[in-house]
Amino acid sequence: MSEPHGRPAGLSPYDGLVARASALDTGDPLAPLRDRFMLDPAGPAVPAGPADPAQDGNGTVYLDGNSLGALSTGVLPRLTDVVNREWGELRIRSWEESGWWTAPERIGDRIAPLVGAAPGQLVVGDSTSVNVFKALVAAVRMAPAERTEILVDADTFPTDGYIAASAARLTGHTLRPVPAAGIAAAAGPQTAAALVNHVDYRTGRLHDLAAVTAALHAAGALAVWDLCHSAGALPVALDAAGADLAVGCTYKYLNGGPGAPAYLYVRRDLQPRFDSPLPGWNSHADPFGMAGDFQPAQGAPRGRVGTPEILSLLALDAALDVWDGVDLAEVRAKSLALTDFFLECVAALVPAGRVASVTPQAHAERGSQVSLRCADAGKVMGELTARGVVGDYRRPDLLRFGFTPLYTRYADALRAARVLADVIEGTA
Repeated sequence: MSEPHGRPAGLSPYDGLVARASALDTGDPLAPLRDRFMLDPAGPAVPAGPADPAQDGNGTVYLDGNSLGALSTGVLPRLTDVVNREWGELRIRSWEESGWWTAPERIGDRIAPLVGAAPGQLVVGDSTSVNVFKALVAAVRMAPAERTEILVDADTFPTDGYIAASAARLTGHTLRPVPAAGIAAAAGPQTAAALVNHVDYRTGRLHDLAAVTAALHAAGALAVWDLCHSAGALPVALDAAGADLAVGCTYKYLNGGPGAPAYLYVRRDLQPRFDSPLPGWNSHADPFGMAGDFQPAQGAPRGRVGTPEILSLLALDAALDVWDGVDLAEVRAKSLALTDFFLECVAALVPAGRVASVTPQAHAERGSQVSLRCADAGKVMGELTARGVVGDYRRPDLLRFGFTPLYTRYADALRAARVLADVIEGTA
């Protein structure tokens, strides 16, 4: 990579990328939000000489928000108050006086606009895996008895596949894995429900939520969507698409923190039929009645199970403050511009033939990450991390870079591509 190390007189292609990154960052309407996160200084985007760990270590470029979002500055003060006052002083009174009891639904209503849902359809709690199980089994129970098939993306995130297989065994259904692009066409008269990823975790491919949902409905099947890699990175329109059920995590693009509780969406007209396979005292119509027979609560609380995980719920609540007033159209525009710019920088700086993007070029098919096929991906990502560019990799050969529009800069994208180029040259 000769340009950065020995630039000729005048504006080189590399200098042009630097100038463009600066201009894009200056004009970014979301740029002020970066100050609401605890991030290292960005460090120099353009070192004067060859990259080395000491030089690149001056600040971290964090491109792993698709695995764990950054900490927002409002979380620690909120948790300090929760621990010291609500738990430490009020203790049991906080279930009522501090609103702990209603937190799962209240915080669900805060997430609802980010996934295109009206209030009263989301409940927050449990893990994504547990909510996938609830949603898929409940979907199968809502389907006519003669429908004995569950469809699942053949390349889905492993847990989704494991749970789909367990749900099939539990309900006496047949599980049929099919390529994600073929799920809509594969649905037929035997299909009860399909579990579909909105964005593929390996490649970043975005699937058409509205079109796939419509095709499943046309076949008489229900659609269960996994939004883990889309919510908070791009607009999601659950209500407009008529999606039946959906689940998602909150620790990626929603920045809720490690192990933050997930959410479950049940379309309003389906709620009276939602038969959870995990009924608990918290989802009972009269939880403190301690009745021996289960009577489900009305509405979203049917998705609850046990005692809410208050500390992590309220950390998430504080993290969601960052989203107040944010325009999701601007988030999507920046996500696409960032990933476009990163791909352009990689093409310009990384030696030809050493990496290949498996992320779709078409905007309509792209989430908010870029995945590059690369030999020795684990070794390369380890070296990138040592030099201050944090992404991740998936075996055997994929480098993953997640672009979180609320805090990622265009200068970060350029620096990541430059350091990647140096690392690739060093492994030649």
